[in-house]
Formats: sequence, C-alpha cells, structure tokens
Amino acid sequence: MSERAVVRVPLGQGVITANAAQQLPPTDVTQAIQRHAIGDWGDVDAEDRAANDRAIQEGDRLLSVYYTVSGIKFWIITEWDRSVTTVLLPEDY
Repeated sequence: MSERAVVRVPLGQGVITANAAQQLPPTDVTQAIQRHAIGDWGDVDAEDRAANDRAIQEGDRLLSVYYTVSGIKFWIITEWDRSVTTVLLPEDY
C-alpha cells in the first residue's frame, strides 16, 4: 500500500478459509486485503461497487472480488459491523 493510501475500512479480525489458504498465494492475498482496506473493490460489477461505497457510510457488508496472478478468483468480505474480514473462494461461500 502506498504511503498516500488511506484506509477506509476497519477490517476487524482477519480470517481465511482452509480452502483459500491452500490455493491462494499469500502475496496475492496480502495485496488484495490492502486494496480492500482502501476501498479498491477489485472486479465487482457497477452495482456492487455502488453498494460497497454506500456500505462505507451505512455500515453494511462489503464484498471485493480479486484474481491471483494465475487467475484464481477469490473474494474478501468484511462483515457489516467490521468485526471480521474473510478471504474465501466463491465455492467456500
């Protein structure tokens, strides 16, 4: 994360599913978490991007979508109360 990046999302406790931990490179996960924390939602559609931007103000759940360098899709979800942020694969949901 650059020095000028501003954390917009308190992440709470970080967790990762066993499946995601086994399949995702740690560097890709770390970079995605940093992006999620500053409000870069990755590859979500326009509707989810707008919902995330509203959720920052209203306290709803946040969803980001990222891909590893090898093309594995994964999600990062921060709960509405910002108590937990989970890294998971779509099939883990």
